[in-house]
Amino acid sequence: MDAIATTTLPENLIPDLGSPEWMSKGDNAWQLTAATLVGLQSMPGLVILYGSIVKKKWAVNSAFMAFYAFAAVLVCWVGWAHEMSFGKPLLPFLGQPNPALATNYLLKQAFLGQIPNATMVYFQFVFAALTLILVGGALLGRMSFKAWMMFVPLWVTLSYTVCAYSIWCPTGWLSKLGVIDYSGGFVVHLSSGVAGFTAAYWVGPRWTKDRQRFPPNNLLLMLAGAGLLWMGWTGFNGGDPYTVSADASLAVLNTHVCTATSLLTWLLLDIIFFGKPSVIGATQGMITGLVCITPAAGVVQGWAAIIMGMMGGSIPWYTMMILHREINLLKQIDDTMAVFHTHAVAGSLGGILAGLFAEPKLSRLFYAIPNSQRYIGLFYGIQNRQYKAGFRQLGVQLLGIVFVVFLNVIATTVVCLIIRLVVPLKLADDVLHSGDDAIHGEEAYALWGDGDKYSFVHAVKDLAPPQELVPVVTDETRVDTQAQTS
Repeated sequence: MDAIATTTLPENLIPDLGSPEWMSKGDNAWQLTAATLVGLQSMPGLVILYGSIVKKKWAVNSAFMAFYAFAAVLVCWVGWAHEMSFGKPLLPFLGQPNPALATNYLLKQAFLGQIPNATMVYFQFVFAALTLILVGGALLGRMSFKAWMMFVPLWVTLSYTVCAYSIWCPTGWLSKLGVIDYSGGFVVHLSSGVAGFTAAYWVGPRWTKDRQRFPPNNLLLMLAGAGLLWMGWTGFNGGDPYTVSADASLAVLNTHVCTATSLLTWLLLDIIFFGKPSVIGATQGMITGLVCITPAAGVVQGWAAIIMGMMGGSIPWYTMMILHREINLLKQIDDTMAVFHTHAVAGSLGGILAGLFAEPKLSRLFYAIPNSQRYIGLFYGIQNRQYKAGFRQLGVQLLGIVFVVFLNVIATTVVCLIIRLVVPLKLADDVLHSGDDAIHGEEAYALWGDGDKYSFVHAVKDLAPPQELVPVVTDETRVDTQAQTS
């Protein structure tokens, strides 16, 4: 019967050496596509966003911090970090460090889904890379690039792997407790927000003039980068079921609904309280909506996604615009891209709301556990008289938040202190004054000649009259020159 069934399949679906029976070509194709969409959020999405939202003198350095992190994380990921995050258990919160490069390993079925390990390694890598780039957003405009080069591999090893294993790996301790983190509200966003804020404390603030006035050098490019970030989230949340499913479709729709609602909420608050529709504010609202829905994207209904969007666009707005000016700690630490508010606050909010709005039927679709007493939002627990299950889920969500905050404060502090023993974390004052030219010997915009740097000397030479044309000096000229000099 098996032989007959196999021969009746379309030719492109017949299993062979390159497509074993356990592998779904459709799932694998979508997973590779989703991973690439997530990669595009970083390259070029955040590269463009960072390079355009900062002062012109920091454009190259800010964009290149993201560019470097993407490459450095990949080498660490296949070298040891993937197996520390998803491999054989070493501790309840960490896997054994091993390379993920052997062909025999990469061609086997992954621990979840009908996809090979090679696809899973790639998919999980782009999440890790994005997390490091988000951490870097808090440090733009003053961190030593050499220190950043050391920070990336150390942090992905000591912090990200622990978080990913604990929450996403089936053998992780929080995973066993039943924490809901659909696509990275804890592992990516809360983690990067807390780590960025902590690292900003150790690195120190920007140059005083930069902190007082830090205008974007290109708002249109900033919007282009933000648009890539938004659209790339289709793969970010749509890829986490590891299959082409109705749950993946629901997660994608919820993601965009929540994001649009959050953007509009932030925009309206800016208009009401400040009188103007801020483009940067709308971008921040977009980001907080994306972050807020992430831990719950495929386990909540559409109406819950709208409520999450309204809260994602208002609560981080309040912490950024009101509380930030009243709490001394927030005022003292220079978080360039406000990742504490857009990622730590919004990520925590999304995790809590997942504990309230997670619908049991949708949770069973995602986690494939029939009739489980876990993954039940508190509101549904109350409605179905499963009070214990609902309160337990909310408690597990809060425990996850506490763990991620504690881990990232400690791990990030350790990383920064180690680096400080080798190189300064912060750039020297003269470099802070000059920016890109002093760090890289390159500048973002060549607006003079064939890429030559514009200087006053060049301007005087170009504007000076030819030697053969000697101006006639009169008494009137002398009077005017003396007056200008005075």
